Amino acid sequence: MRTTADDQTTDDQSAGDETAPAHLRPSSAAAAFPPDFLWGAATASYQIEGAADADGRTPSIWDTFSRTPGRVRNGDTGDVAADHYRLYRSDVALMKSLGLSAYRFSVAWPRIVPEPGGRIEPRGLAFYDRLVDALLDAGIEPALTLYHWDLPQYLQDAGGWTNRDTAARFGEYAGAVAARLGDRVRRWTTLNEPWCSAFLGYASGVHAPGLNDPAAALTAHHHLLLAHGEAVAALRAELPEDRRISLVHNPAAVRALSTDPADVDAARRIDGLANRIFLDPLLHGRYPADVLADTAGITDWAFLRDGDLARIAQPLDELGVNYYTPTLVGGGARPGDPRNDGHGGGTSTPWPGCEDIRFAHAPGPRTAMDWPVDASGLYDVLMRLRAEAPGLPLLVTENGAAYDDDTAAGPAGNGRFADPERRTYIAEHLAAIGRAIADGADVRGYFVWSLLDNFEWSYGYAKRFGIVHVDFASGRRTLKDSAHWYASVIAAHRGGNGNGESQGA
Repeated sequence: MRTTADDQTTDDQSAGDETAPAHLRPSSAAAAFPPDFLWGAATASYQIEGAADADGRTPSIWDTFSRTPGRVRNGDTGDVAADHYRLYRSDVALMKSLGLSAYRFSVAWPRIVPEPGGRIEPRGLAFYDRLVDALLDAGIEPALTLYHWDLPQYLQDAGGWTNRDTAARFGEYAGAVAARLGDRVRRWTTLNEPWCSAFLGYASGVHAPGLNDPAAALTAHHHLLLAHGEAVAALRAELPEDRRISLVHNPAAVRALSTDPADVDAARRIDGLANRIFLDPLLHGRYPADVLADTAGITDWAFLRDGDLARIAQPLDELGVNYYTPTLVGGGARPGDPRNDGHGGGTSTPWPGCEDIRFAHAPGPRTAMDWPVDASGLYDVLMRLRAEAPGLPLLVTENGAAYDDDTAAGPAGNGRFADPERRTYIAEHLAAIGRAIADGADVRGYFVWSLLDNFEWSYGYAKRFGIVHVDFASGRRTLKDSAHWYASVIAAHRGGNGNGESQGA
């Protein structure tokens, strides 16, 4: 693998072109953000690491799922992915060349606790030791996520997230990672998007473990939140007091198709399952009464025990927000209607008890995921969280877009990849964040999804979110034009010279 040497500076046309639209000018894009704002990129372990059986790692549910015929497009797996486990040093050098101030990554649970019984694998911890040290040496803050969906398969064999014991095992794992890395890692996230783990994994089945059981999905949802609580307690016990602990949620900007009462009620129900079923227990120590009533025909909620909600509602230091596209809903769905909810084409719904709700596309351009592009949804969720959790700092921990740019080369001869749609997408969403900050939202960082093209879950390698192109056959990385533009924004924010290098850095 090699990174194109002449891709390390920015000469993108909009980088210094003050005749470009305002949101595409790096100086304008950077102006709205405070001086200590984190400029980052994000990845996840199974999506980029590869080395699936290296150094004692055992299978996760995604190893099993991706090897099951028909589950992942083209039969792709994460066995090699972007080969980051081998190439992490050059990837960190690439991050430094972009001027990133933070990097969000996840730890692979099966690398750390590879078998039942809790034995810690030192070789697994050693990899993240090396990664964290490389980041710090490059002046990049590590932001560590403990769970980005790669549950050890042996835990799934015992019931996975439907088994309450999994929450206890997660707390033990969190404590082990904190004991090793807590002296250097300041930012800790327990779970990434527990909505996806519960409802895509256990209800619609388009994610691992691939089940179609709405009652199991609601059980898994609660045990995921309980696992968060167990991890917070373990982290607080192990980490220095100045460490910052968060959970990353993917709040939906839910909008009704019309003012018709059926459409308004559809929006209430989906908001309950997308947002309030997570935010209410996390922030207020309760489940929303209407969601309990809506799902009473699916489960009796007997898995909720005394003390659980207090465990879940331990104070957070910040909240991560992942946002890609708004959610437009109405009543009156008919059998056979397409489910345009952006969560795959499974035959079962990820929305327990909502088979009668129809999902529609918002107007406007769409990404390669067929997701409508509408940055106003990000503004809306940030302002909602400002009102619902005043004083809780926010980080936009994922935001980005997939486009069909794997063969769309840039200007002849320079080997770059032109991706103007991604650049525009990022610029519009940064503008929305800037507007939210101006209106009082305490947003302290932005992590573009994703640093690298990667294994995109059930889509395999067919969808590319990276600002860096990966040739999966050779491992070669090439900066896309969006990466050059993003580097120029970061440099402008830091008072740099506009070529991706910050003055004085």
